[in-house]
Amino acid sequence: MISINDLTLSFGGYDLLDNISLHIGDKDRIGLVGKNGAGKSTILKLIMGLQSPTSGSILKTHDQKIGYLPQIMEHAKDKSVIDEVMTVFADLDKLNEKIDKVSQQLADRTDYESQAYNNLMVELNELSDRLAMVQSESPMEMAQRTLMGLGFKRSEFDRMTATFSQGWNMRIELAKILLRKPDVLLLDEPTNHLDIESIQWLEDYLQVYNGAIVLISHDRRFLDNCTTRTVEVMLGHLYDYKVPYSKYVELRKERIEQQKAAYLNQQRMIEKTEEFIEKFRYKPTKSNQVQSRVKQLEKLQRIEIDDEDLATLSVKFPPAPRSGDVAFQVKDAVIGYSDTTPHKVILEGANLEVKRGEKVAFVGRNGEGKTTMMKVMMGLLEPFEGEAKVGYNVDIGYFAQNQEDVLVKSDTVYDTLEKIAVGDIRAKLRDILGAFLFKGDDVDKKVAVLSGGERARLSMAKLMLKAHNLLALDEPTNHMDIRSKDVLKQSLKSYDGTLIVVSHDRDFLNGLVDKIYEFGDGKVREHLGGVDEFLRRKKAESFRDIEAAKKEPVHPQNPTAAAQQPKQERAQKPQLSYEQQKAQSREAKKIKNRQNLLEKQIATLEEKMAEIEKVLAQPTPQTDIMEMTRQYLDLKRDLDAKMEEWASL
Repeated sequence: MISINDLTLSFGGYDLLDNISLHIGDKDRIGLVGKNGAGKSTILKLIMGLQSPTSGSILKTHDQKIGYLPQIMEHAKDKSVIDEVMTVFADLDKLNEKIDKVSQQLADRTDYESQAYNNLMVELNELSDRLAMVQSESPMEMAQRTLMGLGFKRSEFDRMTATFSQGWNMRIELAKILLRKPDVLLLDEPTNHLDIESIQWLEDYLQVYNGAIVLISHDRRFLDNCTTRTVEVMLGHLYDYKVPYSKYVELRKERIEQQKAAYLNQQRMIEKTEEFIEKFRYKPTKSNQVQSRVKQLEKLQRIEIDDEDLATLSVKFPPAPRSGDVAFQVKDAVIGYSDTTPHKVILEGANLEVKRGEKVAFVGRNGEGKTTMMKVMMGLLEPFEGEAKVGYNVDIGYFAQNQEDVLVKSDTVYDTLEKIAVGDIRAKLRDILGAFLFKGDDVDKKVAVLSGGERARLSMAKLMLKAHNLLALDEPTNHMDIRSKDVLKQSLKSYDGTLIVVSHDRDFLNGLVDKIYEFGDGKVREHLGGVDEFLRRKKAESFRDIEAAKKEPVHPQNPTAAAQQPKQERAQKPQLSYEQQKAQSREAKKIKNRQNLLEKQIATLEEKMAEIEKVLAQPTPQTDIMEMTRQYLDLKRDLDAKMEEWASL
């Protein structure tokens, strides 16, 4: 479908991509991985024709539809959300117009036996067939469903796109791309501005997508769930593995170890052969053997070990000074923004308490108040009502989500740290920058030319200049490559202070936090436990919400009338007898008990499956992979049956 052949891309004397080749098939689901700056985004731009290679070629079929989501893009500002998304159906509108035009011509004619009339009938049938092929349901319903899946509320459909942040406008562009149903999807970090629920929706969509996908992401679990092939970009070369990301990590490690072992064996053989040649070179009786060994070495195909980029972050947060028992507390707070009329309230009756040493995550849909709560903690906002206070002797290190605004673009990397460094730490600035992969001339780069991942690393380096006892991190892993995220996660796990992190990266949060505050519908809810347990509960709750929505439909155009409808219906319904009410109550109780039982069984099955997944992710020589896979599939079938029964109840 798409073929990259012997492609090289050079900048000056440096080859970013060196003679690479890659074939993308009709149904391929490829995860493009590698460090920041390795050339992943560049490959997508080359496929789209936005950049030209130094040499080599890219072959595509002429009628191929490609959907491309870059990291940064221009957004329309003069349309509402729904109007902007509906622009993707412009071709359908033209098709409908043609059908109407031909239908009108047929209605006006009476020469039913003529060739001209027959030609119009044939044209109408062809147009109708084309419309049936591309339009399986109402375009408006498709657009609304896609927008809601990506986190938009119905009440936001008529808002102008200019009133949304760049992240939300990226979702609008993603919705347009998905609705076009291209043959190939090229997605460059699509999860960077999505919350957990929207990521799960996108995963479900991509898993059943009927086309090829090339995906750049630093979300390990998202890659595992959406791809079946992993292509690594490293030091200008491509390494192709026909497996998802987690399996690729294992295979890559095995490949490098095998290469090293084979290389060492060959080197020993070469060394012994050269010793033999040197020892018997001038002995006539051994001349034939010597010549044979010389030819053997000349013909020998030398084993090479693939180059590895082993540079990683080296992050160790300074020891945290002791603070009071409660690091941050909010009581019955009404929180929002006072720069609008009337005041915009984001959270009502908010309560939370973070104790010293706890590691806590703020999760929820974008725009529900997570970053707003961070601003309250930093003293940038005051509650309208209630109380929000930071504990005794708490010193906060804050990583803001909007690095574009926080960092001064005209400063160099070194200047950024030098401006705020005091005391003895000033002599260690280059060492700190080196630990965050800014080496040599990198420290003289302007912030304006840094990639998203480099800006994230620079902002994290700023936190190292002082010992804080509370780290408040707002989306710290956006744009960070997987290896950097792993190092940061391990550093935060060993950090002895208090941690509050806003993140949608499930793999990053898993095993890091032990308490979650969920932000949604103007409320804050506390959940004890890790992110996997939280998501299992959310899945059950989402099924209940779906069933409730089926029983109590809300009219999209007139919610007030819809809210009154059940009351009017109750007034018209005949009163049930006592026996009927009693029977109805018994049946409801029976269904509820069955639901509770199924929920417990579902949780048990999911735990068993998670245990098998851990074993299969790191098998030992004693692991019976076939048997464990069979057990896993049996559990999966049982789980699907129970989930289906639960939903039907």
